[in-house]
Amino acid sequence: MATVLSVSGSPSATSRTARLLRHLDARLRAQGHEVVPLDVRTLPADALLGADFRHPAIVEAIALFDRADGVVIGTPVYKAAYSGLLKSLLDLLPQYGLGGKTVLPLATGGTTAHVLAIDYALRPVLSSMGAAHIVQGWFTLDKDLAVADDGSLTVAPGPAEALARVVDRFSEALDSRTALLAAAG
Repeated sequence: MATVLSVSGSPSATSRTARLLRHLDARLRAQGHEVVPLDVRTLPADALLGADFRHPAIVEAIALFDRADGVVIGTPVYKAAYSGLLKSLLDLLPQYGLGGKTVLPLATGGTTAHVLAIDYALRPVLSSMGAAHIVQGWFTLDKDLAVADDGSLTVAPGPAEALARVVDRFSEALDSRTALLAAAG
């Protein structure tokens, strides 16, 4: 069983991005993974913006990355890039803070014009941070995510099937890497 850190880079308390991550977390748990959610918006703004590496919340967030075998990074797309909130956290991680990790980048946005934000904005940063394997990411349109009054999320059928395949590939890559490391250790 691998440990997955599921990171939401959305600044919104009612974020479709965060709800999508929590929805996908359930699929990963059903596949036997331990999933630890992290909503970056819950970290102290002064510590994030002031680059306070010693703040207890930042120290704990960095420890969560260290302990994870895999990381799911979810972000809304703003102005053709991932969120500034996510950027502020990534800037506080060590240079190779994703070293040895399997990473799944996910993004949400209002138009398909933002679909390349994963490959042209987020993927290079994740790669520079030493991710061992960045699986194919996925972009979901906001219109394909419906939030019910109780807060539950429904994903439109086509995107739901595609997301399931993406998450399953991430899970398989994570299992393969975990097995390889166990055999070597």
